[in-house]
Amino acid sequence: MKYKTAVFKIGGKIFEDFENLKSTISQLKQLYDENLIDKIVLIPGGGSFANFIRKIYSELKFTEEIAHWMGIISMNYNGLEISKKFPSLQVIESYDKLKENSKTFCVFLPYEFIKENDKLPHSWDVTSDSISLFIAKKLELNECFLIKDIDGILNNKNQVIKEISTSKFNDMKKSGKLAEFLSKNNGLKEKTTPIDPYTTILINKYKISCIILNGSKNYQRILNYFKSTKPEDKIYTKII
Repeated sequence: MKYKTAVFKIGGKIFEDFENLKSTISQLKQLYDENLIDKIVLIPGGGSFANFIRKIYSELKFTEEIAHWMGIISMNYNGLEISKKFPSLQVIESYDKLKENSKTFCVFLPYEFIKENDKLPHSWDVTSDSISLFIAKKLELNECFLIKDIDGILNNKNQVIKEISTSKFNDMKKSGKLAEFLSKNNGLKEKTTPIDPYTTILINKYKISCIILNGSKNYQRILNYFKSTKPEDKIYTKII
């Protein structure tokens, strides 16, 4: 299946490990070079920078509004860092320029656009996952891809759920039927979820599917998803 445009959010565990990032960029470049996707838009996550903001937010007790914009600034910073490692990637900050380019493989820095389109809650429920979905909607897409270091949403038997509705996801989350992930931030282990809480709200509101793919090194999950004709070769979760 050929795509005119696809948005890929690059998670912190991917871009903060060079081998993971190299694997992800390499697979996407192949899709781009083979004209399977005409326009690839990378949205950087907040990563450790955003986690640091979360930590000082609780310690210094500044407002969620300030934390919200600092978190989006961290996405811009990470986008510039990605472009330094892969100079061939075009860096775009203007939404108008992003919209008019029909053929590009780029990193989009979202701060300016989100500032001008300030429609998302200023809350920790909104992270780069929701922001990427919001941008995908503005680009009139019906899918948004989240590239992470996990195979997707897992049940409590560690089996990948290939397709799940937002209501089913929320029900399973509340009833403890999903696998739990541990993230180590600032020396502390904390439970995390594969998507931020506001993502399911936007999926319902915009009728956009969200697809989680593993971009880690030693895997070819991204290529397999787009190129394989065998369903069993594709490992992902699609939230509808």
